[in-house]
Amino acid sequence: MTVAGTETLRAGRRMRLREILSQHDTDGMLVTSLTNIRYLSGFSGSNAALYVSASDSADDVIATDSRYTIQVGAEAPDLPLILDRASVPGLVAGLVQHGVTRVHIEDTMSLETHDRVRTMMRELIPTHGIVEGQRIVKDEAEIASLERACAITAESMMRLFDELQAGWTEIRAARRLEQLFGELGADDRAFETIVGAGEHSAIPHHQPTFRPLAYGDFVVVDAGARVEGYHADMTRTVVVGGTPADWQTEIYDCVQRSQQAALDASVVGTEWAVIDGAARGLIADEGFGEFFGHGLGHGVGLDIHEAPMIGPRSVGRLAPSTAFTLEPGIYLSGRGGVRIEDTVVVEPGGARVLTAAHRGIRSVG
Repeated sequence: MTVAGTETLRAGRRMRLREILSQHDTDGMLVTSLTNIRYLSGFSGSNAALYVSASDSADDVIATDSRYTIQVGAEAPDLPLILDRASVPGLVAGLVQHGVTRVHIEDTMSLETHDRVRTMMRELIPTHGIVEGQRIVKDEAEIASLERACAITAESMMRLFDELQAGWTEIRAARRLEQLFGELGADDRAFETIVGAGEHSAIPHHQPTFRPLAYGDFVVVDAGARVEGYHADMTRTVVVGGTPADWQTEIYDCVQRSQQAALDASVVGTEWAVIDGAARGLIADEGFGEFFGHGLGHGVGLDIHEAPMIGPRSVGRLAPSTAFTLEPGIYLSGRGGVRIEDTVVVEPGGARVLTAAHRGIRSVG
């Protein structure tokens, strides 16, 4: 996408936020979440604040410090700039000078920052999830970045499984996968890579150790690449060496059918709780309900975990162009577990899997 096209895209996002703000008695919104700032402006530095006017795009302004002068000029060239090491108070001081007295703020603002800003601004109005809600439905540029991140993740994981051998440690496998991400063009890993072998595969968020992979082990690998700020999330479970045991085949088959049920249910307009129930109900019917304790999935984008969260008590319906994960699992403590996870985007015809790769049970090493 051209620079001009990118500027237009971000301006459109701010305009949609402005339409929401215009329905309230407010001068505008002070955005302090770095992720939301990136979404609305393109700026990806570690210190920033953004003001989006409720009435006039010409009043939008971004603040950061002198370390990022060149970067903010390249990433958010269409926004007026305030340079101040204390970006939030510096921006608020500038707003007050221009007659801004009443602003919406994000409820994720730190108490320290809130107390400092409160002495400068007449009224602060806390809000929850306005920009996050806007981010649920992805535009074409976001989907393109997710597609690339997911393609790199899937290709890297399949290459890892081609190399994986008994005797490798969990840490070695994790670091090799992350190396493959870089070799294939990712900016970074999306989150701390999970590799759990044997009894560790029954720990959903196991941190890799120096435990070696042994013949007969289940190995759960949960990882993702990050591209242009967008996160992929994918999990596969493999067996080290030979033919899987009957119990391994049984729970693997159950999880695979559970995920397929969730994929089939992921149609525009379907309630999130219904999608969760399609997967969770199948696992329960097979007698493994007590061994699937976490949510079915979550939104992905500029954050690895973002709205919506998909579980039995989730409220809301699936909207077009929503990107999310489907990740059922069965975890038998002290023995082993299975999780199969894909990042998908819903389209008019249903869910399209972005982390497209082999999902059947596989032996490695």
